[in-house]
Formats: sequence, C-alpha cells, structure tokens
Amino acid sequence: MDWRGRRGSRNIEDRRSSSGAKAGSIGGVGVIAVLLIGYFLGIDVSPLLQDTTQPSGTPAELTQADQEAGEFVSVTLADTEEVWAELFRSQLGREYRPATLVLFKDVTQSPCGGASGATGPFYCPADRKAYLDTAFFTVLEDRLGASGDFAAAYVVAHEIAHHVQNELGILGQANQLRQRSSEADSNAISVRIELQADCLSGVWAGTAAQKFGTIDRDDFEEAVNAARQIGDDTLQRSAGQRPMPHTFTHGSAEQRSRWFVTGLQTGQIAACDTFSTDDL
Repeated sequence: MDWRGRRGSRNIEDRRSSSGAKAGSIGGVGVIAVLLIGYFLGIDVSPLLQDTTQPSGTPAELTQADQEAGEFVSVTLADTEEVWAELFRSQLGREYRPATLVLFKDVTQSPCGGASGATGPFYCPADRKAYLDTAFFTVLEDRLGASGDFAAAYVVAHEIAHHVQNELGILGQANQLRQRSSEADSNAISVRIELQADCLSGVWAGTAAQKFGTIDRDDFEEAVNAARQIGDDTLQRSAGQRPMPHTFTHGSAEQRSRWFVTGLQTGQIAACDTFSTDDL
C-alpha cells in the first residue's frame, strides 16, 4: 500500500499525548491471552488485568513509530472518506457524513464506556467516532500473524464500515434487536453486523484500488489473511479451546474472509446484506 506523502484526514482527534498509563508487572503470556479476549469479543477486560494498567499522571511521549502510525491512519481515513462519499452519491443518492477517528494511547473515555488497550479498536455510534490505539497493529502482526500495511488498513476500514452501517440506520436497528434477544441470538446478530462490516471493507478496498492506484493484489491478500486470523474459530483455537459457533460474535475465519472478498469483487453496498441471507 502506497501511503507515504499522501493527503491525510482532518477528522483525526489525537489524544495520545494526553493519555497516561503505565504497564504493571504481570507476565506477558497471561496478558496477551486476556487482551485477545477483549480485542475480539468486543468487551472491556480491564478488570481482569487488575493493576496492570495504572494512570501515570504524566503525558505520554509519542515515539517516531507512534507518529508514523498516526500519519498512516490519517491517510487511510482520508481514503475512506473519499470512497464512501463517492459510493453514497453513486449507489444511494445521498450524502456521506464522515466519522471522526480518535487516536489514543493506553486509555481514554468515550460515550460507549472507557477505552483501553484491552478493548481494542471499536466504533461508538453515540458520538459517531472510531477509537484506535495503534499499538493494536503490533499485536496484529506479532501475535496474530497478520502483517503488512494493508492488514492495518483493513482494521481502520472495518471500524469505518461500522460508521457506514450507522449512517444507513442498520447498526442502530441491529443493536436494538440484540437488546431484546437471548444471548445466543444476540451473538448471531453480532456476527451478521461484523460480517457486513467486513464486506463493506472489501467494497472500500476495491474502489480505493481503482480510484487511487495505491493498492495492489498483495495488499488484498494481506487483508484477507487478517480477516482469517481474527476469525472467532481461529482465536479460540489459538487460546487452546475447541471452536464453539454459538459463542461466535464476529464470524469464522472462512466467513470473514469470504465476505470481505464479496465486497471486494462486487464493489456494491447492496451485495453486503448479511441480514437477508441464510448463507453466511
């Protein structure tokens, strides 16, 4: 993915210099296992970490790697804004209102609750903002085997896809239905939400490749691999568990990669209707 030197988005809220936290002394393997639960089940596991993250009282220092990660996210976000503005006009006949992306380091607050490294990237419909600690990119590459710039771009695109769902009214309706459902049914609805976001990420990727000429086939393969590596079954196996489909909240590796490819190949928002199909 060719991103250096390209235009960034103005819709970045960078809280990293005001974040302040320090890591505790708990062993690395245990922390990683707990963090992965939070990252991919969409829950805040901070209580499980006990005192591993404490306020330091001092501003966080941004490293050169932090600065580069921020620039990368800004460029990727700008690409999503241009693509979705175009697709909303051409396919839906309406205006796209872009999201704000909050960069934080270690901990921050949102209307959807506290955000920390344990919660992973997420989208909060209450303030129409996506939240991202770019340290997640390191976890993605080093711990989950999903390397490459476009694997990281897929993460950004997936969270912005949730904003697209929110703009279309889909996310609110689905979350209301989840609140009235049993745990198993709520999980099943969550899977459809996440698979649709994967598909919309693919729509963005294919359109961006044609529009900007900065994305190639190898980049697509990085995104497909990332989708596979964060499938619920893959993560459960990595945690030493037998995959239990009724507990899935994001979809299997096969489902996540297949829906991404569906969006990539069709380029159509309408092709991402995961709520009207029995074949996920």
